[in-house]
Amino acid sequence: MLAITLVGVFGITGSLIVLFCAIAMFRANDALSRINVFSPATGLAMPLILLAAYIYTLWHDGFSLTRLFMAVAGFLALIVVSSVASNVLSRSTFAGGAPVWRHTSPNRLSEAPGEEDAGLTEYESTLADFDIDDSEH
Repeated sequence: MLAITLVGVFGITGSLIVLFCAIAMFRANDALSRINVFSPATGLAMPLILLAAYIYTLWHDGFSLTRLFMAVAGFLALIVVSSVASNVLSRSTFAGGAPVWRHTSPNRLSEAPGEEDAGLTEYESTLADFDIDDSEH
């Protein structure tokens, strides 16, 4: 009985988070905000749904080391892939010239590069933003 309750709680919570994120995406004013709004769905809701599926399988079929490994690997993959995908989508959206809503505050993307970036190429400026030492390039 506890397993079915946990499956319901985790599954419904994850589904509601996805639903609320989807509704919020339609209310967002620009592409960057839409990507940002959907991050909780991929970073929190999908692992909750995966956990619900694993608990159900554990209750229905019993423990299996293979299924545990698959659940852990799926959980880690969801966390890593959603983080990287959100970052790549945001960077490509901005680099593609998608407009940012004018009331976004703070809007650091619209600020001019600082004086410390004067004379640097775009590649060198990006490395400086992230404090990366690329002396061999």
